[in-house]
Amino acid sequence: MALYDRLSDLPLVVDDTSRSRRERATSSGFTRATTVFALLGDGETGRGEDVTYDAKDHDALADAPAFDFTGEYTVAEFSAMLDETDLFPTKEPERETGHHYRRWAVESAALDLALKQAETTLGEAVGREYDPVRFVVSTRLDGEDGPSADRVEELLTAYPGTEFKLDPTSDWDDDLVADLADTEAVRILDLKGYYSGTTVDQDADPDLYERIFSGFPDAVVEDPAVNDETEAMLERERHRLSWDAPITGVESVESLPFEPRWLNVKPSRFGTVESLLETVEYAEERDISLYGGGQFELGVGRPQIQQLASLFYPDGPNDVAPGEYNDPEVPTAAPTSPLDGVKPTRGFGTVEES
Repeated sequence: MALYDRLSDLPLVVDDTSRSRRERATSSGFTRATTVFALLGDGETGRGEDVTYDAKDHDALADAPAFDFTGEYTVAEFSAMLDETDLFPTKEPERETGHHYRRWAVESAALDLALKQAETTLGEAVGREYDPVRFVVSTRLDGEDGPSADRVEELLTAYPGTEFKLDPTSDWDDDLVADLADTEAVRILDLKGYYSGTTVDQDADPDLYERIFSGFPDAVVEDPAVNDETEAMLERERHRLSWDAPITGVESVESLPFEPRWLNVKPSRFGTVESLLETVEYAEERDISLYGGGQFELGVGRPQIQQLASLFYPDGPNDVAPGEYNDPEVPTAAPTSPLDGVKPTRGFGTVEES
């Protein structure tokens, strides 16, 4: 039985809805805003987190009237209802990705509620065990005097054995690459070749790509831009190329420039639970290595992506570190990898919020 088929017929009763906004400064130099959706029914509450990046979209949502999701459904029927629901009633999102991010927030809240009403967990429902989660810490290396290895070294001092996902930029020089390589702690390098119009855009830079491939011969390299200048180089390294920003479902995987060996699974990019689980199964059938990705979640979204990693790709270099690692200051008592204790008692998410 397909994974989604194990969930699609779960009954769901929604009596009311609410939402709440969150904000927090991050180690990447921006203030993160998210909105948590809550669906209430039969004395239970299900939650999901909208990780749309533009604060304007959360501002507009705060001023919008409440959505009416009341009714009795199955999980599949609720998803079908959302196909006909405008989740941006006052304005279009600043970026097209916002549609999937908000849809995931509502669908994950509905799944959480349905599982709680059934008095079960996601793992029990799909027949998978929760395993400890290996995680990496994602951080930018920008500083007032240019990029440096300081943040990595501070984290390694506080938490020896930490592994990292880093975002190389064209101003990374040979010395910085050598310093980082000497730590033997860098597992993923995200070239962000598919971003446009964001503060983290990185144009295709063959010199940077060569520096990264030669400096980190064992690291996974994520989202390189493929063009005439880079294609031959990437063909040589295709065994360790990974893809993140383009991945929104099976069709997007099949459209990649190279047959993938690695994929970064960010659940919010998929929009629907069905698309996410179809893609996980597609990858498993083809021996594509998976690892989870985060979106600076501030609430229930973080334990949810940790639980998905625990069930489907616990041994990958999962970019799902506890939220303390995203704070501007190095945390003083953060959990270390592998992350244990991710199994919920019920539902999909361990954060209980008022």
